[in-house]
Amino acid sequence: MTMRGYLAVLWACCILFTALAGCLSEDGESNSIQLDVNFPTSNGTIAEFYIDGELESRVNPVLDFDFSNTKSEYTVLTLGIDSTGDGISVVPTEVSDIISLEFLQHGIYYLDAFAIDELGNRVNQTIVIRIELNIHWIEETTHSPKSLEIDSLPKNGGPYPSNIIIDSNVENPELIENIGGGREVEITWYLFDETEHACLVRPTTVDEGEIANWKVNHRITSEIHDLTISYDSGQDYIDIDQSISILYEEIESPPNP
Repeated sequence: MTMRGYLAVLWACCILFTALAGCLSEDGESNSIQLDVNFPTSNGTIAEFYIDGELESRVNPVLDFDFSNTKSEYTVLTLGIDSTGDGISVVPTEVSDIISLEFLQHGIYYLDAFAIDELGNRVNQTIVIRIELNIHWIEETTHSPKSLEIDSLPKNGGPYPSNIIIDSNVENPELIENIGGGREVEITWYLFDETEHACLVRPTTVDEGEIANWKVNHRITSEIHDLTISYDSGQDYIDIDQSISILYEEIESPPNP
């Protein structure tokens, strides 16, 4: 082999070894972080309680994410969670082994858990969270029931709920306890859509001392609805106790306790 040929082979070998060294170095850096996020639950329910149309209380779910088992060859500078395209700022990013997140709106959330080391290497993990809503609504001693707005639109820009469950009870209490003296009451349930069209209607008669129930599973969740009870005829006051649940498909990440 000539000197020129020898130098050419040597140069090719140098290029090859350099490329391999670069690949190994990149792999080493990318694998330097072992991200381990533990979360005992990946779903929750916002609970709202109304009396006579006024919000009395609201409880938002808080979920914990534990990064304490995360390991790295280099010093980890940042552990955190980002909201990915959810459109609202309910997911802060902070340096902590345990991050607790309060969810203020119902919806499906795609969270981005991450760790960044001192070299700038970043490892990510997507966690899907399902947050639903339950409304408990009470009205007592009324002739004019108030309208209940059901806002099923997810404010985080995610998928629509799978269904709305309405469970409504209307009671016609005895006028005089254990004696009676009252009369029957005629009412009609209406579920109005955004065009004020009554997409669901159910009339009924409630005898004195009795309770009428209307339970429905509504699957049109891409609109805001109004649930209204019309007092059609009668003299007695009625009591209303109803529950509305906004539910999502169970696509959340399996818990990792």
